[in-house]
Amino acid sequence: MNWDDYDVFCHVIEHGGFSAAARAMDRPKSTVSASIGRLETELGTRLLERTTRQVRLTEPGETLYQSIGVLFTGLREARTDALAQGEVVAGTLRIATPYEFGAHHIGPVACSLMARYPQLKVRIDVEHHAVNPLEHRYDIAFAMLDAGLPASSVVQRRMFTLERGVFASPELLQRLGEPVLPQDLSSLPLLCGSADTKWTFTAADGTSEAVPTPTSRLNSGNADVRLQAACAGLGVARITATFCEQAVRAGKLRRLLTDYTCAPLRVYALLPGKRLMPAKVRMFLDALGEQAGIEI
Repeated sequence: MNWDDYDVFCHVIEHGGFSAAARAMDRPKSTVSASIGRLETELGTRLLERTTRQVRLTEPGETLYQSIGVLFTGLREARTDALAQGEVVAGTLRIATPYEFGAHHIGPVACSLMARYPQLKVRIDVEHHAVNPLEHRYDIAFAMLDAGLPASSVVQRRMFTLERGVFASPELLQRLGEPVLPQDLSSLPLLCGSADTKWTFTAADGTSEAVPTPTSRLNSGNADVRLQAACAGLGVARITATFCEQAVRAGKLRRLLTDYTCAPLRVYALLPGKRLMPAKVRMFLDALGEQAGIEI
């Protein structure tokens, strides 16, 4: 049994024709045609209907592809990922990140690396809670937390400390008044993250004050949803300063309580292990560290 013929068959389907499959596999078109011919002879049935413009699956061909297509895709990815364990920046880099951090920090770094390394693929999943990269097969999982992480077998690296503030639209402030002290927020509608129980503020003299957030107007782990609600005048949101910078410049939001400092958001990179770190992971963390101005 020549499994390569089955792989060629999958390439023809995935690339829409013999010529495109030949280019993708860097083989002559005649070799691709010969593989399909051998496979049809072996199975005793026609798998493809060929016309001058397109290739169409027959019913047996459709059945075969549904059975083996995903398997060969997985084999190719496994091979690429195995190669990526060495010094080649290639394969699929699997990342879990909260939306807020992913959009403004992970996204630009991922795009830069993909432009530099054509064999690198990146999968970014939005996860609002900390996930274990060992359990979910991520190369890197980012967690945004108010405090540190508990001890575990997962390698933890603190990457960023993000400045946060409280923001509201000028329309809301005109209607309900602007808070002068942190406790004034209790009389305003609040737009909170899913894990928020209190907002902590530090005055210039170092004293801290916590504002409970038991009854928020909106509760969502998606920072973009909270940002949109704040811009619409629905409440006061606590968001990282970089995430709402554009809305502030456009006059849609104003920063409140500027005499106080909000508790920052700490971003950790969670890794399955430190030994034999794949090149794709090392390069990504190095690039992210350069953006943060830290040495990984």
